[in-house]
Amino acid sequence: MASPAQIPAARPPRSFAGPVVLIIVGIIFLLGNLRMLRWEALAHTFAHYWPLLLIIWGVIKLLEYQQAQRNGTRAPGIGVGGVFLLIFIIVFGIASTQASHFNWSEIRDQMHMENGDFPLFGHSYNYDDNLDQAFPAGGSLRVTNERGAVNVNAATDNQIHVSVHKRISADNQQEADKWNPQTKPQISVSGPVVTLNANTHGAGDHWVSTDMDISIPRKASLIISTRHGDINVMGREGDAGITSEHGDVSVTDIAGNVSLNLDHSSARVSKVTSDVSVDGRANDVSLEDIKGTVRLSGDFMESLKLAKIAKPVEFKSSRTEMAFNKLDGDLDLDSGDLQMSNVVGPLRITTRSKDVRINGAAGDVRLQDENGAVEIRVSKLGSLQVENRQGDIRIFLPDKAAFQVDAHARNGEIQSDFAEIKIDSRDDQASASGTVGSGGPRMVLNNEHGAIEIRKGSSMAEDMPAIPKIPHAPRAPHVPDPHSPPEPDDN
Repeated sequence: MASPAQIPAARPPRSFAGPVVLIIVGIIFLLGNLRMLRWEALAHTFAHYWPLLLIIWGVIKLLEYQQAQRNGTRAPGIGVGGVFLLIFIIVFGIASTQASHFNWSEIRDQMHMENGDFPLFGHSYNYDDNLDQAFPAGGSLRVTNERGAVNVNAATDNQIHVSVHKRISADNQQEADKWNPQTKPQISVSGPVVTLNANTHGAGDHWVSTDMDISIPRKASLIISTRHGDINVMGREGDAGITSEHGDVSVTDIAGNVSLNLDHSSARVSKVTSDVSVDGRANDVSLEDIKGTVRLSGDFMESLKLAKIAKPVEFKSSRTEMAFNKLDGDLDLDSGDLQMSNVVGPLRITTRSKDVRINGAAGDVRLQDENGAVEIRVSKLGSLQVENRQGDIRIFLPDKAAFQVDAHARNGEIQSDFAEIKIDSRDDQASASGTVGSGGPRMVLNNEHGAIEIRKGSSMAEDMPAIPKIPHAPRAPHVPDPHSPPEPDDN
């Protein structure tokens, strides 16, 4: 008879919690593979309800514990495999919950990904449609489009014509066909106002992009609002108001006023006979051949280009404020430079951390800068006041200009091409004063930690860069003798 010590100890019972949870997960994925559940809906459900797996696990463990208490046996443990399964469920569940908070449609739009580029977004199905509606006399149009391009042209009759090209992201053709009529663009008329809604959310939170080509009477005013998509408007006699997020706006040949509100969008505006205003956070903005006034306010993230502006311009951003009366040439502003040509004053500029170059300034000029160089070439002298820090000041004046000067430089020198200007340099201070010719406009220049130069216009040619020499043909590389001493380094 075997001794008690020889009887093997009973192994603790296994828990059913892990297998039950695995069975539930397996059934869910099987239904997904059989297309009885949509993967998009399955992912959304798991992201919100994955803690139920922990609750089921806990309920099973509680029942096993109570059964072990009644039988007087040891309750089954979790085990190493169970611990890893729990960790996986918790980590993957938290990650899924956080991912569900992302706007995946917006991410795809910003990455410019089409539906077929990534299977997660489904397949793309295309639909075309046409809408026609009588347009009230003297009416205006309001267009709303969540996602898609909007193109507006002039109609040859008194109707609104809409050509629709729609893209729907779905798992299969049947789903897309079901959502297509639900997302049909809608036209409504209330008095003189016609409203066109792309209705991209008509089938719920499904990805739908609708491009619309719109023709309306030329004199009708227009208001357009989009979130993801380009806007193109041309050939209008009425006013145009545009709100754009994450798109490119093109407006040309407009007889009315143009108003743009941009959010991470770019704009190109040309041939406008009335006023133009631009507000918001813009990327690239270009305005050309504007007959009215121009007002720009906001943050311009990349560049601003102006050309041929017939009336006053006002510009205001977080770093730069600028105003002038007329721009016969062009202006180019980016993060580190401001260049303009043939500008008519009074000109006012306040900026920082920019190199400023003005070629052809007529009239009064007042400029304040820091951490950048300033160069002004005057075509018609008016009063001139320039203040700068951490950068040089260079002023080019007509050879026979008549003016008064008062200049001061701290930690910098002063140079002049005009003999009438007296320069006094002491320690770290330099000053210049005098009257040139018969006197006239007053020029006040102040600089800290930079030089001041007052030059004649005829000396501009001397400052032009030399024509680069034609490089010689490259010589064959020299292979040094390994037994000879190394050649000295030129650097």
